[in-house]
Amino acid sequence: MNPAIDLWVYLSTSPLAWLALTLAAYVVADRIARRLNRHPLANPVVIAVVLVIIALQVSETPFETYFEGAQFVHFLLGPATVALAIPLVENWRRVKRSALPILIALVAGSVTAVGSAVGIGTLLGASPPILASLAGKSVTTPIAMGIAEQLGGIPTLTAVLVIFTGVLGAVMVTPV
Repeated sequence: MNPAIDLWVYLSTSPLAWLALTLAAYVVADRIARRLNRHPLANPVVIAVVLVIIALQVSETPFETYFEGAQFVHFLLGPATVALAIPLVENWRRVKRSALPILIALVAGSVTAVGSAVGIGTLLGASPPILASLAGKSVTTPIAMGIAEQLGGIPTLTAVLVIFTGVLGAVMVTPV
C-alpha cells in the first residue's frame, strides 16, 4: 500500500492530527493576513476556519472526530479568558478612577446586546432554545456557552454566534 495513505489512515484517527491541523491552519491564515497587510476582510480566524472546513470536507472527516482532537484548543479558551484579567489588575488604579463610566457602559452595552439579539430573534419567531443561545452572544465563548447551557440553549450554536460576532466586530472596527 502507499506509505502516504498508510500515514494518513494512522494520523486521521489520532487526536493529535486534528490539533496540529487547527494550529497549522491558524499559522497559514495569519501569514495570509500579514501578506494582505492585515486587511479587515483577511481575518485570520475566518481564514483558519475555512481552511479547517476544507480539510474536513476533503478528508470526509466528521466534525465529532475533528473536535476530539481540537478540544484542547477549546479547553484553553477558559484560561485565555482569565488571562484577560492581567491588564485589568495592572491598571487597577485607572480602572477604579473610571469605575462609574465603565459600569454605565457595561450595563448599557449588555442590555443592548442581549435585548437586541433576543428581541430580533423573538420578532423573527425563533424558538426558546435559539433565543437562549442568542442571549450570550456578546461575551467570551466559554462564558457564553455556559450561559446558553444554563438557559436551555444550544452551546454549540452560541459558540458559533460568539465567534461570528467577534469576527464581524474585528472586521468592522479594524478600519476605524
